[in-house]
Amino acid sequence: MNTLSAVWTWLTTASHWSGENGVWHRLEQHLVLTFACLVLSALIALPVALTLGHLGRGGALAVNLANVGRAVPTFAVLVLLLLTPIGRYGQWPTIIALVLFAIPPLLTNAYVGMREVDQNVVRAARGMGMTGLQLVRRVEVPLAFPLVLTGIRIAAVQLVATATLAALVGGGGLGRIITAGFNLASTPQVVAGAVLVAVFALLMEAAFELVQRCAPGWVRGRAR
Repeated sequence: MNTLSAVWTWLTTASHWSGENGVWHRLEQHLVLTFACLVLSALIALPVALTLGHLGRGGALAVNLANVGRAVPTFAVLVLLLLTPIGRYGQWPTIIALVLFAIPPLLTNAYVGMREVDQNVVRAARGMGMTGLQLVRRVEVPLAFPLVLTGIRIAAVQLVATATLAALVGGGGLGRIITAGFNLASTPQVVAGAVLVAVFALLMEAAFELVQRCAPGWVRGRAR
């Protein structure tokens, strides 16, 4: 109980929320890093997944390769990148490691969503004279979008939790609160930082859930 009360005291101390090292500034850094990595990973994974899902070839191999990447710890990738020339370029090692971490759920869900589109609908669209690009844009992507959105949600929540690694290489974010707590041998600060990351991840999950609930029926679709 003493630890819990100390954590609560830390979280409710106004000075811990303001300034360059305050919670609000670290939260802003964490948010920017998360969304930057999410956008970059989506720009890489989604075009590949949607194309392979439309063609129906090579997707299984791409998904399997992406899932193999999940077995490699993000921290290990980060350390390896730091040992390469990339390590001299600021936060790029962290960004690359997080992008690689976020690609598998995006790629897998988008590909599966495209392959699960009702083939009767696809054949009917082809019979109406739609080109391949029109078929993707007007039929397959809208029908696959619920699973695509689920992949984005999973990747976003995972990135929120994993972006704390940025603090280990001098980056910003909520992880800096945790590492500072270790340096100060302050258990309440370490726990408070972990709580903040957990709450942020839950809020991210809730935000996506709210979007899916408030979205039109075709967006909710098969999202799960």
